[in-house]
Parts: sequence; C-alpha cells; structure tokens
Amino acid sequence: MANVVIIGSGPAGISAALYTARAGVDTTVLTKGPGSLARAEGIENYYGVPGSISGAELERRGIEGAREVGVKFVEAEAVGLTFTDKLTVETLSGEYPADAVILATGASRTAPPVPGLKDLEGRGVSYCATCDAFFYRGKDVAVMGSGEYALHEASALLPLAKSVTLLTGGAELTAQFPPEITVRTEKVEAILGQDKVSGVRLAGGEELPLDGVFIALGVAGSTALARKMGAEVDGNKIVVDANMMTTIPGLFAAGDCTGGLLQVAKAVYEGAVAGNEAAKALRKGGFYGA
Repeated sequence: MANVVIIGSGPAGISAALYTARAGVDTTVLTKGPGSLARAEGIENYYGVPGSISGAELERRGIEGAREVGVKFVEAEAVGLTFTDKLTVETLSGEYPADAVILATGASRTAPPVPGLKDLEGRGVSYCATCDAFFYRGKDVAVMGSGEYALHEASALLPLAKSVTLLTGGAELTAQFPPEITVRTEKVEAILGQDKVSGVRLAGGEELPLDGVFIALGVAGSTALARKMGAEVDGNKIVVDANMMTTIPGLFAAGDCTGGLLQVAKAVYEGAVAGNEAAKALRKGGFYGA
C-alpha cells in the first residue's frame, strides 16, 4: 500500500490526512504536540462553529476525526528530509520513508525567553494579529519584532487598537513602520500580569501599560526542510503549484508555510488540496514510477 507522511498536526496537516486516509493511503502524521492553534484564546469566525471555540478544542476535534478514519500519529520532531529510492523524513527517533510527504508545520513563531510570556499565552500574549485584533478594539497593544512580519501584525492592529507600540528589543528595524506606531528599542525584561497581560517592563525599569502583546519575531516554518531537499522557496514561503506540490515531485506543502492569509480556513483548504492530489497521484503509480 502506498504511504504518505505528513509533518504537522495543525489544520493543514489534519485536513490533508483526512483526504489521504479516506482515499486508502496509509497515513502517518508526525507531530511535536499542540501547535499555535492550541494557543488561540478564541475563534469566532469559523464556518459551522457558532459563537466562540478555543483553538485547543478545535485542534482536539480535528485530531479526533483523523484518528477515526485510521490516521496514525507519531510524536517525533522532523529534523531532515532526504531522497534515495523514496522520500524519507528524518526524526530524532528514526526515519520514515514515504511515497509522498506533506509539509504542514505552519509558520514558526519565534518566542523570546522573556519572563511572563509563556504564562500569559492566550491571555493577552498572541501570535496572530489577524486572528485576535478584534478582541483588542480600543485597547493599547504592542508588537514584539522589527521586520516585515512585525509590520504585518502591527498593520492589522492599527485600525482597531487604541495604540500600537513596536518593541524591537534592540534589534535593527528592517521594515518601514508608519508614524502611528510608537517604536521602543529597549530590551523587554518581562511581560506583566496575573490573569491577563497588564503591561511590559523595559530595561531601565519603566513599566509600559498594555492590554496585549503580539509576538512577531519571524516566520520560518517548514522552509528549512524544503531547503534541505532543494525545493524552491521565496523568502520564508515554500513555493507550490496549484496542487500544493513543491518543485520536488511528491513533496507537498500546505498552510502557513506557503504564505498568504494565516488563517485556519486557508490552511484547511490547502491541506485538502494537498491530500487529495497526493492520493490521486499515488493511485496512478506515484511520482517516481513506483
């Protein structure tokens, strides 16, 4: 039986797994555990879900549905991707040969080792302005970052927030930020708050009152694995065709790692396309004459 290995158990990976498993392809999902979706405090704009649902619950339901159709889950960290007679995913605990591989680890969101950050995730610390800006209408927020990713997040917040402050942590600005955004270059010593974010403490002791802090220190995602194989990338985005296949036959990518709208709906769609197209090709004999 043909097999597919999917790296990532977020919306894109699970959507792809549903399509490959239901098509009769042996499907294994490699996961490092809960992803960025699980840290979303509430999702209110998703089809078929009235009101609000936590990211963790939406993720749990997706994984449960995949298990019901026979998808296998392995907790392992992918560290490499090679090709001999077939694609092989290298992990810290072993190798997983596959007739097709789907990269769906999302876009990595670098989190600095700032005291208070981990404890307040989902309670004022966010990784997606497009997802959460609505909850900060008329409030004071900050974005941690200094480049294009930070600019993207800050631009999503500006129309809704009372004020937006950029916290560079001393890093050099690599994007042009509008004058409406206040730039603070001091190191962030701590994110403050008990049940929710109340502010940040800057080097020197100044405490800046805030209602939310958005982390935007860079987007990497699955591009490192794609680069290892020689697949084409554009900055931090993996280049794919209309079938979500990269420039390497049999290697697909879906979700945040392909760029564009960083939303669950987009990830689910791309995962569905990648899974469906991979299954169709494998039914016809695969990508390398197998």
